[in-house]
Amino acid sequence: MPVTVTWLGHASVMIGDGHSVVFIDPWKTGTGLPQADLILVTHEHYDHYSESDIRALSKDSTRVVAPMSTPLVTDVIAPGGRLDLGGAVVSAVPAYNIGKRFHPRESGGVGYVLELSGRRIYYAGDTDAIPEMREIDVDAALIPVGGTYTMDALEAAQAAGTMKARVFIPTHYGDIVGSRDDAKAFAGHAGSDTLILEPGGSTTLA
Repeated sequence: MPVTVTWLGHASVMIGDGHSVVFIDPWKTGTGLPQADLILVTHEHYDHYSESDIRALSKDSTRVVAPMSTPLVTDVIAPGGRLDLGGAVVSAVPAYNIGKRFHPRESGGVGYVLELSGRRIYYAGDTDAIPEMREIDVDAALIPVGGTYTMDALEAAQAAGTMKARVFIPTHYGDIVGSRDDAKAFAGHAGSDTLILEPGGSTTLA
């Protein structure tokens, strides 16, 4: 079954396969979106863990996975953890800064590899280029490029070079930090496997 990846802006992503709807780090998502079967949160910063967005997108059966415990989180996961949630399998990959103070490794932030309908999608979270990325082998990789709190465009392209992915999608720009120029710079360094999406734009992994 085809899997559709939609970039909602900044670091927010929606992924669906016609049966399950998954959101990752929903923030300022607005209205008109389907309710979630699964919400993945990478860490506690407000632009990634937004209680108002989680509540708006949730239904009674929604699972909320995060590396920290809050009243809205149904499943706590640590770096290296794996959850089989029926229609989806989620693996938590470490996400942290090197030489920056914003996301220290000891805080336990994560990225995710989501397995859905036979497709594997890596969402890096707020991170720099880290050794764990060398183990990534996926259909699509969503990578932050905005700099300051994460990798910048060149660092992200260098990180992409250590992974295996059919397509790389830049994220974490256009709000707070970074711009479309950063996405273009990433594409220029990373090569033809890069897809720049407009906010609300989608690609299908067939």
